Amino acid sequence: MQNLMISHCLELQVTRKMCCLSSRILMMSQCFYVAGRFFSPTINYLASSGYNLHMLCFSTGNADGMGSIRKDELHQACAVLRVPLEQLKVLDHPDLQDGFGQVWSHDLLAKVIGEEVSNHDIHTIITFDNYGVSGHCNHRDVHHGVLKFLQTNSERNIKAWELASLNIFRKYSGPIDIWLSIFSSKRNPSKAIIINEQPWKSYKAMAQHLSQWVWYVSFPKYDICSYRAMMNPNYDKN
Repeated sequence: MQNLMISHCLELQVTRKMCCLSSRILMMSQCFYVAGRFFSPTINYLASSGYNLHMLCFSTGNADGMGSIRKDELHQACAVLRVPLEQLKVLDHPDLQDGFGQVWSHDLLAKVIGEEVSNHDIHTIITFDNYGVSGHCNHRDVHHGVLKFLQTNSERNIKAWELASLNIFRKYSGPIDIWLSIFSSKRNPSKAIIINEQPWKSYKAMAQHLSQWVWYVSFPKYDICSYRAMMNPNYDKN
């Protein structure tokens, strides 16, 4: 009963803070495996609550030459998470190839983001924060691409939320950190937390990514809840 009460309060809080049911939401990630790995509580919540969710993956995850395999895995994971394939876009741009040391142009990212926002009349964006959870350079590039878009399109009044990167203690502290996140979000209107009510669905979706399953155990806290803050386009932490 306690968990049900927490989830209900959080649902009302997130709906009020992040968007309304009529909003079109664009979630952006380096690749879909990363989206499922870190954003699954948010995906589960939005998909099960009737939000109009679009997903943009900037690469196929072809760093190991397995892009085609990971595309097939992606479609299977989408079916589990109930993300319509027609609302999923995966890029394979020569200048946006996945990999450590592959620096992505923030101007190019902002241009692509602007096209997607216009094509789908997007009201809310969800992506990484400045550190990118794991520190991967492409995760951080996506954040800066969104920031660049917001800074050059302030008149469009697009809201953007970023997944908060946590220190090593908070990543593995389980329920303790969930309560800390709840307390913080209640005191700060620019922060929100989503509890994953269907963690089994996250595990099942991740199990579709057999080519990358070895990396999955690294960040268990992100399976349980998603703690995010509103992006401030006038403040760029380098």
